[in-house]
Amino acid sequence: MRLTSFVLAAIVTGSVVNAAAQNYPSRLIRIVVPFTPGGPQDVNARLIGQKLTEAWGQPVVIENRAAAGGIVATEYVSKASPDGYTLLMGNPTPLTIAPSLYDKLGYEPLRQFAPVILVTQTASVFVVHPGVPAKNIKELVTLAKARPGQLIYGTSGIGSTGHLTIELFSTLTGIKMTHVPYKGASQAISDMIAGQIDLRMFPIPVTIPLVKDQRVRPLGVTSLTRFVLLPEVPTIAEQGLPGFESTNWNGILAPAGTPREIVIKLHDEIARRVLAPEERERLVRDGYEISGLGPEQYAAFLRAETAKWAQVIKAGKVRPE
Repeated sequence: MRLTSFVLAAIVTGSVVNAAAQNYPSRLIRIVVPFTPGGPQDVNARLIGQKLTEAWGQPVVIENRAAAGGIVATEYVSKASPDGYTLLMGNPTPLTIAPSLYDKLGYEPLRQFAPVILVTQTASVFVVHPGVPAKNIKELVTLAKARPGQLIYGTSGIGSTGHLTIELFSTLTGIKMTHVPYKGASQAISDMIAGQIDLRMFPIPVTIPLVKDQRVRPLGVTSLTRFVLLPEVPTIAEQGLPGFESTNWNGILAPAGTPREIVIKLHDEIARRVLAPEERERLVRDGYEISGLGPEQYAAFLRAETAKWAQVIKAGKVRPE
């Protein structure tokens, strides 16, 4: 009798889940962005929200919850109902860096999220002030070795993608530089132009106008391939560090336990509408590289990124502020 009851309950539960998935979406969807409006995550989320609203006729609202480097918002979504109505605009810092940087988190990224789609990636460019006598990565390494600890690099904070990327670079090349964390991009740009810092990593959309006006000198791109809008700037990988790669990325995730049918429905619609040819062109013009990795590939990407940054954090003995 108990076995029969269990089987019946399972059938009923499965029927309810299937019905919910078939009717999805039937009400408002929220995409939670762990950062302030106007940044890459926000821009990507608003494009996705617009396209899903057009596709399904249900409102998709963007909710910005900026605090603690994205950790607060990420934890919030990890505990949301797994029904597809609360989604996360994922980013490296809270998902693949924080687990190794902090002893205690209120969530486990690899266990408590169902990856949906990796939408875009954004490479950065190593740039130096024009007064720095280095024209390429090899010359930068030679200069840094001749002046250990004297070159100053700025980032958006301890444990940020920019910080860990330069830590990775320093470890691989055996150089030592001095780190200055900034709380805002505008001050970092001002200090870079004024020559207060020697080296900075800027996203490609920020780099292009600075290079055009010759206010900074680009040394290398952090992606594996050159970017179409900066074809003359070689990658760091092709300048003696094969395989060197670091990108900021933007992807949609749902709480773990979200029905597979809903995850696939979200993936397919985002891929079809947001990554359509006309939108691809727009995103590339804005400095993004198109990804489109599906649930399984995105999950594998998250595992690989988590392992990579764990090694960098350990090797560099990086600790949060």
